[in-house]
Amino acid sequence: MARLTALLAALALLAGPPAPRAGTLLWHAEDAGGRVLASQEADRPFNPASVMKVGTTWWALERLGPDHRYTTAFGITGRWSPESGVLRGRLVVRGGGDPDFQLENAFMVARELERLGLREVREGLVVEGPFLMGWEGGPERRQKEGDRRAREAGERLLRALDSSRWTTEHRQTWRKFCARRGWDPSKPPLLRIGDSVRVGRVPGVRTLVEHRSNPLEVILKRFNVYSNNDIERIADGLGGPAALQAFLRDRLEDTEGRITVATACGEGSNTMTPRLVVRMLRRFGAFLEGLGLAPRDVLPVPGCDPGPVPRMFPELAAEPLSKAVTCKTGTLRETDGGVAVLAGWFATPGGGRVLFCVASPRAGRELAKRREQEQRWLLDLIDRSGGALRRPCGTTLVFSDTGASVRASGRL
Repeated sequence: MARLTALLAALALLAGPPAPRAGTLLWHAEDAGGRVLASQEADRPFNPASVMKVGTTWWALERLGPDHRYTTAFGITGRWSPESGVLRGRLVVRGGGDPDFQLENAFMVARELERLGLREVREGLVVEGPFLMGWEGGPERRQKEGDRRAREAGERLLRALDSSRWTTEHRQTWRKFCARRGWDPSKPPLLRIGDSVRVGRVPGVRTLVEHRSNPLEVILKRFNVYSNNDIERIADGLGGPAALQAFLRDRLEDTEGRITVATACGEGSNTMTPRLVVRMLRRFGAFLEGLGLAPRDVLPVPGCDPGPVPRMFPELAAEPLSKAVTCKTGTLRETDGGVAVLAGWFATPGGGRVLFCVASPRAGRELAKRREQEQRWLLDLIDRSGGALRRPCGTTLVFSDTGASVRASGRL
């Protein structure tokens, strides 16, 4: 019997801790010095959902830097007559993996191509490299076949460049875009392009225009505020989920393999523990400080930013806590039984800082109820810490085109 008991204990260790019961809250909180302020089942693995985006943000900033900009080049093949505006060849878009190239960015490109004298492209559009346009809804919804995915992005670009193909959405976006930039909305782009959209490399491309994205810091703020799962595109260019998992295990000293990464956006079956989430917040915050940034520059602040946080946790966006908490939410409705997560930072009146993670695994259909419990837990933590200080808002949330630029190539 003793040998059987020992064998069962060994198997239990290999299997890891059992899954939390439905309705159980897990939490962990520490002060700036690492002193534990509150902890319940802090070493139990759970699915962090979109809190995984914090790790992706850290990884991207460390690999690329906050000022990194993605470049998308637009060139031509064949014979072009600037006098007539007709290109007897192809328009070629060479993607650089820009994760936030939207309609507004295409409008900028169209205006510059028109300024250079391009009016008509006879032989259609070619997509080279990783070119993405518009939202896809994350890795679970996007087109899995590579060439077809690129072709669909090319078709969206073709429609955006030619106002004769516009839908109501295009026209509405154009009017708002013009109002922000002071452009004349009565003069939309009209670049006629043949219906053909090809994918692949073509020889003899002459670059006309280069589009540079917003800085990475700004892009990440946009993705995190709206918890947009297309942040996965950034990870694709850095090695994907496996590389992110290796990064987090190394930076967080996860020798037991508690961190598993299926997606960099939080979809699917990822795992962390509350203690590891808080450790991630601490080390990410220190990394940002070294860049001259703060967590609120790349993550949501209720009371400053829109998105799901103020809707899910309304008391964090209302007085007296408005602008006091920097946080990231995570929600899964079905995967792993559903989950609701809240993790972040707040500063105390005494000059300290509190880092926290509270999660409700297996929340199922009770997500709203579990979020309410998590909010009450955080409010109690703030009260026991002496309150939370309001801080100035971080990086201003902008549009995909706000800090983007388009210029004619010197190789004309």
